[in-house]
Amino acid sequence: MKTRAIVVKETGGPEKMQLEQQDLAAPGAGQVQIKVAACGVNFIDTYFRSGLYPRPLPFVNGMEGGGTIEAVGEGVSDLKIGDKVAWSAIPGSYADRILAIPAQLIAIPSGVSEEQAAASMLQGMTAHYLAHGVRQTAPGDIALVHAAAGGTGLVLVQTLKRAGATVYGTCSTTEKEDLARGAGADEVIRYDQVDFAERARDLTKGRGVDVVYDGVGKTTFEGSLKSLKVRGLLALFGQASGPVPPFDLNRLNDHGSLFVTRPSLIHYIAAREEYVERASAVLSAVAEGALNIRVGAQYPLAEATKAHRALEGRKTTGKLLLIP
Repeated sequence: MKTRAIVVKETGGPEKMQLEQQDLAAPGAGQVQIKVAACGVNFIDTYFRSGLYPRPLPFVNGMEGGGTIEAVGEGVSDLKIGDKVAWSAIPGSYADRILAIPAQLIAIPSGVSEEQAAASMLQGMTAHYLAHGVRQTAPGDIALVHAAAGGTGLVLVQTLKRAGATVYGTCSTTEKEDLARGAGADEVIRYDQVDFAERARDLTKGRGVDVVYDGVGKTTFEGSLKSLKVRGLLALFGQASGPVPPFDLNRLNDHGSLFVTRPSLIHYIAAREEYVERASAVLSAVAEGALNIRVGAQYPLAEATKAHRALEGRKTTGKLLLIP
């Protein structure tokens, strides 16, 4: 069988991704074949494409999606043709068909579309592990969320609010401010207008926030440290603006015995049980209407280049999807 896929043959800018037709083998023992309905677009995809995260070349980009099983290999008993499934960590997901093993997949609950599931998995579970894994959010906590109108930011704001936290979000435009407030942010700090660290300290009467969730990296790191209370935590979970340069660990003491962690989702869903727990919590909340997943834009699979340019240019709000 033939499949169309977005291939990277050499690392670099978005133009290095090309749509190609490839052969797809029939599912082997323990595998299923999935017709992909939607592919999630995430910053990690840009890191692989650019070479920031090394990966053997050539490769098909993408990690996340939702679709329907259309063929089942020998020995697979817990999934059948027609089942709707989603995933967050299958390399090569920018394609109209993929092969997977059942352990990589999560059943999509009734009331959730394949597109919603594809938009929910990676960013929803990221928000879940940040709020309920990196630390356990408690009522009364004060959290600062950078890029609060982005795909992960909007979900993280909602997740923190559901756990009882007060949430300050940062963003740069009126449209993004409205979205962050709509997600439940108690205060929105326009970093294009004010120093966000100073504003965070003003809002806490000089105390500082309990935790900063920073997926931006290089341009926000210093301010994130300055925003924290004594013994506060900086969760640096991404680097949309570039990697943070090396720094003297003694500065953590200077700022008040701070903690810094550089977590990744993969380490918080490494066990199947934890993967199912986080994914089920996210998808159940979507099904119940308790968690709103905003899809900011959908692009045809062939326009993956446009999607990456929009994402890296910070021209997006919410989640981006590719539709095969």
